[in-house]
Amino acid sequence: MTTMREPTRPGGRTPDGRAGRTRPASSRPSVPSEAAAANAGVGAVAGGPTHSGRRARVVVRRIFAAETPEYFVLLGTTLFLVVFGLVMVLSSSSVESFSNTDDFFARFARQALFAAIGVPLMLMLSRLSPAVYRRWAWWAVGAGVVMQLLVFAPGIGTEGEFNNNWIKIGGFTFQPSEFVKLALVVWLAVVLARKADQGLLGQWKHVALPVAPVAAISIGLVLLGKDLGTVMIMVGIVLGALFFAGVKLRYLVLSSAALAIMAVLVAKGNASRSDRITAWLNGCSNPADYELSCWQSIHGWWALAGGGLFGKGLGNSTAKWSWLPAADNDFIFAVIGEELGLVGAVLLLLVFAGLAICFIRVMRMQTELFPRVAVGAAMVWIVGQALVNIAVVLGLLPVLGVPLPFVSSGGSALVTNLAAVGVVLSFARTRPVRREPGLVDAADSLR
Repeated sequence: MTTMREPTRPGGRTPDGRAGRTRPASSRPSVPSEAAAANAGVGAVAGGPTHSGRRARVVVRRIFAAETPEYFVLLGTTLFLVVFGLVMVLSSSSVESFSNTDDFFARFARQALFAAIGVPLMLMLSRLSPAVYRRWAWWAVGAGVVMQLLVFAPGIGTEGEFNNNWIKIGGFTFQPSEFVKLALVVWLAVVLARKADQGLLGQWKHVALPVAPVAAISIGLVLLGKDLGTVMIMVGIVLGALFFAGVKLRYLVLSSAALAIMAVLVAKGNASRSDRITAWLNGCSNPADYELSCWQSIHGWWALAGGGLFGKGLGNSTAKWSWLPAADNDFIFAVIGEELGLVGAVLLLLVFAGLAICFIRVMRMQTELFPRVAVGAAMVWIVGQALVNIAVVLGLLPVLGVPLPFVSSGGSALVTNLAAVGVVLSFARTRPVRREPGLVDAADSLR
């Protein structure tokens, strides 16, 4: 049996004068109910955890908001490499950290600090629009050149074992050439895209200007600091940007040949570098080179061989007990092979291969030249440097002093690598709209 509700008049009362169950929206009271007020009071007394938690979720959702799977795959791969690098830095540096500072975690804590700086920076850069990079590209290159000049300033520049490519301010050391790499990636993309829009990339004069003088100054200052390994990576960035911009191959071949001749002359001009290259060409077969030019390479090979198929186990490396120089930096791949074996080393190679695939997929989905060149140059930098580092450890290249991206210890390298990924993530966040050829937008047709 159903009951009939009495009709409600606009004033909110039934025909017999009693108050109706519903009222128009305009006549409803704006004062909250006692229960709602009590709940609001409880939330206010407790510091508003409901509202603060909601705001935190909104912020996190905005940071990670993206429309493409490439964004999340690239972000996840990068974060995995950072975490893996922290674990391996802790394992490979603990012995020397304790012998130098009586603290097993000294170098790990420093690396973790720079990771805590680099990851938020990466997420911040991933939110920027391409217009911001276009606007600040020239300023970034200028700032990089100025910082690179500081390595020659007395009291600021510091000299390492083989090169003078560091500045020290307070208790922190910084390698400005890493920032120059990042600036070149964005600046080359901006300049080459502008040239392409004007149809000038087919003329060698417009390809050379202003790319050649700016790149020569940036790379020349690093070369004056005797850091040949970084110079090789920077040259690769420039050639990679030119290639992805669509510059004619004959220009690239001629430039590569000229640079190769210059590299040979520079290598021959330094006695220490020349001895290392000669020992590498001889396969470190001369016993006289064992304690000089081949110590690091041979002990790196022994570490890889000692790991076998499955490794000795995490933390059980013997090479890190002061037998292998730069065990947590340039030769950390040898420690990875020793502790995690061939399986771990191959899996790391596959992760970098996956990173390269992420870069390529981001490149392929772009419709403009500027993001394609920037992503391609960043890929040459990060993936190319990883291949060079691993090739050095395996003995395929002479010792160059190039760290393994995201894995080796080194704060400036880690922060700038993460910043480069942040730039790529800003392009991967949304998928550009592709127009079918021959079709005109409705907005264009109305103009």
